[in-house]
Amino acid sequence: MAVLKRLMLARASAVVARGLCSGRELGSGSGCGPKQLPLQRSPEGRNRQWVFLGCPGVGKGTYSSRLSGLVGVPHISTGDLVRDELAASGPLASQLAEIVNHGKLVPDEIIIDLLSKRLEAGEAKGETGFILDGFPRTVRQAEILEGVTDIDLVVNLKLREEALLAKCLGRRICSQCGGNYNIASIDIKGENGQPGMYMAPLLPPPHCASKLITRSDDTEEVVKERLRIYNELTKPVEDFYRQRGKLLEFDLPGGIPESWPKLLQALNLGDNANKKSAAA
Repeated sequence: MAVLKRLMLARASAVVARGLCSGRELGSGSGCGPKQLPLQRSPEGRNRQWVFLGCPGVGKGTYSSRLSGLVGVPHISTGDLVRDELAASGPLASQLAEIVNHGKLVPDEIIIDLLSKRLEAGEAKGETGFILDGFPRTVRQAEILEGVTDIDLVVNLKLREEALLAKCLGRRICSQCGGNYNIASIDIKGENGQPGMYMAPLLPPPHCASKLITRSDDTEEVVKERLRIYNELTKPVEDFYRQRGKLLEFDLPGGIPESWPKLLQALNLGDNANKKSAAA
């Protein structure tokens, strides 16, 4: 995966460019944006290279991981990479904990470094293609990614904010097996022309029920701050890909049973894929 070396070069370029621009946002029209590299296209027949966008808690990880198994490419979540780094208690752990626990965005150079290491490990195992979840989160990151590889499709998952908040506050993790569950039962009545929405809880099996823990950043204050930052910094990323004709908008109509078959249809994966994934 030659993307790795180019990402690492882009990481260094981004740090240098940030210093030259004295902290101004790259690509802001100030005349100090990153130099655009020629688009690097992979050979015909290569695996998919997709990006999933969406507010925190929308379900990017859930749908990305399901699609990963279905289409045979790795699901790479930068959120998971950060949490793994925190759990490892390495030199970055205390810095990352301060950032994550306040709902802030992890700096570009750290995210790109973690992503580069993950791609390097995947390359060593023979991985090709990917579904990226959590990157890019800013236009600057999108420019870096656009400069080093050809993203085929960007799926923008959308969900009402009241449902997003309830989902984030209902998330639970099994402290033993690491399984992800959600205890929230979301039932929004239709009004003002909008349809109602029901999302059933995703409850754990009995052997995990007594071992559930809540993520440290899943508090109402932190979740609202993450949503605010998303709207401020990541919404422009949607426009970035929309202008390039790569953005697929997908409004989640409900929980997994309602949304999954419609998402497969929107992605033109067909009925056979739906049947194959029914037990996922």
